[in-house]
Amino acid sequence: MKWTIVTKMLRTDSKSLAALMFPLALVLFSGTAGHAFDMNAGVTKESGPFDLFKFGFRAYKNGQKSEAVEAYRYAAEKGHTGSRWALANMYADGDGVVRNDLEAFKIYSEIASQGVEPGSEDTGFFINALLSLANYYRQGIPGSPVAIDLTQARQLYFQAASTFGVAEAQFQLARMILAGEGGKANAQQAKKWLNLARKSGHAGAMATFGNVIFQEGQTVRGLAFLTAALDKCSPRDCGWMQDMQEQAFSIANEEDRRVAIALAPQIYRQAE
Repeated sequence: MKWTIVTKMLRTDSKSLAALMFPLALVLFSGTAGHAFDMNAGVTKESGPFDLFKFGFRAYKNGQKSEAVEAYRYAAEKGHTGSRWALANMYADGDGVVRNDLEAFKIYSEIASQGVEPGSEDTGFFINALLSLANYYRQGIPGSPVAIDLTQARQLYFQAASTFGVAEAQFQLARMILAGEGGKANAQQAKKWLNLARKSGHAGAMATFGNVIFQEGQTVRGLAFLTAALDKCSPRDCGWMQDMQEQAFSIANEEDRRVAIALAPQIYRQAE
């Protein structure tokens, strides 16, 4: 049975997602490290898709991005999913090409619509495509047919969160459920997804979960989760988490703050 995208597709800021997928590309490439590609080797558009992918990957690593784009395009035309993914990321980020979100969207759509067999080495690319599409539907692409569609975004996050257990998808789904975006608001459902994501070590989910239970009256536990999240956050996300924690600390009394700070390391270790 093949997993496919379960929502409609259009007929026609993913940098962090690409960063998550980069180790996978390294693994795929390192599997042939013993037969490292010679950049002067005779690789042409008629070469096999994986040879073209390897050439493109090495060219990209060496800063030869125009050569990488060309190799990825030829490999993508031959149905190589990893090359499609790499090309989509380059268009999404304006990396080696003029940024073109609509072109990236179309390629991610192709990856998602083709589905993936359970256990396939393409599973990571498929998941990344789902998350990238969800982000596009959440924000829309100005000047294109891709309009904001929060219901579609929520469905895509749900697919990645439920079928594949992706912590980032669980976190984004929970945020949409809390805000009532793309469907009804439901704090209990949101907490369920935040709990799953924070147990996987997702700092944003940990902070948001802490803030939710703090507002529900679980002052000490909420503060502890908010504090523990700051030890795991990425530089890009630490700012909003710290603001959230400081706001909660300004409301709590001194005793609750002291106990929460003592409890935070235990929560941090549980998420490792």
